[in-house]
Amino acid sequence: MPAEPFHVVGRAGANASVHILSVKGPITNSTSSEFQEAVRAVGTPGLIVDLSEVPWVDSMAVGALVRAFVFCNKAGRKLALVGLNHRIHNVLHIVGVEALFNTYATIPEAESALN
Repeated sequence: MPAEPFHVVGRAGANASVHILSVKGPITNSTSSEFQEAVRAVGTPGLIVDLSEVPWVDSMAVGALVRAFVFCNKAGRKLALVGLNHRIHNVLHIVGVEALFNTYATIPEAESALN
């Protein structure tokens, strides 16, 4: 089975204080550094990570998401996750880190919560 392509695309949110990172493909050992670089490049008070095109996550992805949370938290920024499928939600729950994240079904819901 061929590996799914991975990329992270950033864009401004509806409000200038929010930035959206849309992630496509699984966050793995080989892609987590690209994800982390994209998170570190964001300077807005609010960051939304759209995971609606991420089919599954592994331990590297969980670690990358926790590092994103810590990075934002230390900088006084808010982080929201959007579009978690059942698999991703279950992994975060089983690992015991789901309480760290504010999760929303849609980007507009997350933007409203971060403003």
